[in-house]
Amino acid sequence: MSENMPLITVIVAVFNGADTLQRCIDSVLKQTYQEIELIVMDGGSTDGTVEIVQANSGEITYWETRPDRGVYHAWNKALNHARGEWICFLGADDYFWRSDVLEQLAPHLMAAAAQGIRVVYGRVAVLTAKGRPLEISGEPWEKVEKRFQEEMAIPHQGTMHHRSLFETHGVFDESFRISGDYDLLLRDLRKNSAQFVPGVVVTGMQLGGLSSVPALQLVHIREVKRARDKNQITAFSPRLFRRLVRAVIRSWIAEVFGKKITDSLVDVYRMLTGKPRKWTA
Repeated sequence: MSENMPLITVIVAVFNGADTLQRCIDSVLKQTYQEIELIVMDGGSTDGTVEIVQANSGEITYWETRPDRGVYHAWNKALNHARGEWICFLGADDYFWRSDVLEQLAPHLMAAAAQGIRVVYGRVAVLTAKGRPLEISGEPWEKVEKRFQEEMAIPHQGTMHHRSLFETHGVFDESFRISGDYDLLLRDLRKNSAQFVPGVVVTGMQLGGLSSVPALQLVHIREVKRARDKNQITAFSPRLFRRLVRAVIRSWIAEVFGKKITDSLVDVYRMLTGKPRKWTA
């Protein structure tokens, strides 16, 4: 492997993630790519997570366990310890899809850095809570570039960030609960391009993150709008408006009929539009 291959920092944020954290860590440690460091930030877990981190401490470049103000605070603290030219962020439910993922990405990262591109991404496998694949997410940049001005249109779990992204635009805005990653990337991608790596599934993403919880969809939409306003994107978004209407209707149905019936109805709608079941899979 070339001596010029970039160092990649993998940052994992976790809170009470004992059920999945070891799988995440193993997927990092088994990478065939050698220029890699792992940082684990635990938010003060009480379920055995800390013991898992300690058991792997010999393979972790830096770790800490203490209460934090949320995932974006944890990631920001980790950035103070990151040495990599490229940085990716995982949750405890995420894991690298194959052992050679970073090796596949490395040449594309080098080419992107040479062109001044700060964001590189591939595809992500979306999984049920039991680990069954639902769909593969991630489309070429030329297909989602305009849509990105309206919503998060690339999978953050499959995204690599050049460290100059943070040097130029700052770190995650911790006032966001769900959409801080979109706000960060929008600072750069509202004017610049991202690079898509075709044919590479970067990670498996297990359903259960904040932005996938139905009850938080209205919070997510409000935060996307706030991120757009913050980044001076003032054009009306029909896509965001449609999402708002669907979220309001779903919230009303859930209040009247309960979550189980609501999830079933939403999945019927998904199947009618050619998508797989998501909430009752």
